[in-house]
Amino acid sequence: MILLLFLLLIIVVVIVWGIAVYNKIIVLKNTIKQAWGDIDVQLKRRYDLIPNLVETVKGYAKHERETFEKVTEARRMAISAKTPREQAQAENMLTGALKSLFAVAEAYPELKANQNFLSLQSSLNEIESAIQNARRYYNAVVRDYNVSIQKFPNNIIAGAFNFSGEEVFELEVAEERRAPEVKF
Repeated sequence: MILLLFLLLIIVVVIVWGIAVYNKIIVLKNTIKQAWGDIDVQLKRRYDLIPNLVETVKGYAKHERETFEKVTEARRMAISAKTPREQAQAENMLTGALKSLFAVAEAYPELKANQNFLSLQSSLNEIESAIQNARRYYNAVVRDYNVSIQKFPNNIIAGAFNFSGEEVFELEVAEERRAPEVKF
């Protein structure tokens, strides 16, 4: 009888442990979705700001059509990216296009003094900081999730329910790992 109770207790402990591990993995998985949503919100703010920035610069530099087209195309690609890898590639392109746009602006002193342009520049700096923070949080949550599903004995539960690792948001070009520096 005692052996049966002991066996039953072990089974209950294993089931409770399995439920706790499963719930922890689900919480982390949902936190990843929420963190990715935070990145999307910040990127949307940036994407919404870019057309205003382009239009402001266009008013001063009408002959720089190619630069404006590159920024617009890079913005379109960034908006349509779905995975962290696609998003990182698109962000590399967008950051490069924005650098070109700011290089154009550098050639126009009256633009650099324009209050609207200065306000847009300040907003962009704030958004870049928020994007960096959102990416950092997302990557921390992905790290916690990936470690959780790889640790023994959690990997038994993760494998049984087909949980797989998530990609971190990683920029491919080392110089793109920091927010673009905007100086006027």
